[in-house]
Amino acid sequence: MSNVPATERLKGIVPFVWAADAGSFTAAAEQLNLTNSAVSKSIGRLEQRLGVKLFERTTRSLALTDAGRAFYDTCSRMLADLSEAEATLAAQQREPVGTVRIALPASFGRLCVVPVLLAFAAQYPEVRPQLLFADRFVDLAEEGIDLAVRIGGPRDLPASQTQRVLGRERLIFCAAPAWLERRGTPRAIDDLQDHDCIVYGRPDGTPLPWTYAQADGRVGQCAVRPHVVAGDAEAQLAFVRAGLGIAQLATWLVRDDLRAGRLVEVLADAATDGLPLSVLWPVARQRVPKVSVLARMLEAQLRIR
Repeated sequence: MSNVPATERLKGIVPFVWAADAGSFTAAAEQLNLTNSAVSKSIGRLEQRLGVKLFERTTRSLALTDAGRAFYDTCSRMLADLSEAEATLAAQQREPVGTVRIALPASFGRLCVVPVLLAFAAQYPEVRPQLLFADRFVDLAEEGIDLAVRIGGPRDLPASQTQRVLGRERLIFCAAPAWLERRGTPRAIDDLQDHDCIVYGRPDGTPLPWTYAQADGRVGQCAVRPHVVAGDAEAQLAFVRAGLGIAQLATWLVRDDLRAGRLVEVLADAATDGLPLSVLWPVARQRVPKVSVLARMLEAQLRIR
């Protein structure tokens, strides 16, 4: 039987299961819109191929044999699984369901994206989010990512991906009131030389330079004296909150601290635009509701105006 093509092995299973459920070939034939003879012949060929008798037949009754009962249990489960798979596939074409893998930048993801995902998960309980937090540029195809939020990144995407740019982050200089009371408030970029600076660093510890808006509208870079080099934006923020120096931070990271007075913006005229923020996903996934609906929600909630 192992040499029989799969399509041949499937023949007769549906009439067999329906006949077992209905208790007669006639009833099964009516439900399947077949003739009684067609159902009988189909099940007969199935028995011949399997080499077992599936039914005990009399003029008045139709009962499964022991072998027929075991085969029925397997076949009925298989048909039920197929029906469920088709129903799930149909649902996926109408509303968000299933697992969705999302890649997020670490700090921005936790602080800004997760609240949107909580609302998405509450609205669509059949979706199962899987979150990957990483500040590296994740390869969507290689890592099976359905949707990614990205800060920065290459401008030219492969044709297999779609991107929506949501704006650019805004970089400002800020410090805790306690620090400014002790060391004074800088009035010009050159004054930063007299302050301890909390800077973001690359994995090898190299600090990233600070940018600032010049009077002529161009963007310049300034060399600062790093007091702390942190490879994580939230750690950088913690040092600034503790009153240990000045930092250049994105407004999405410090907006709550500014409102609460825990931090104060300085050198406001020197603030600059930072990296672009975007949502991207594989073109092949763009018509899948769990991706398209989430992408629209993220675009609406995260867009920088």
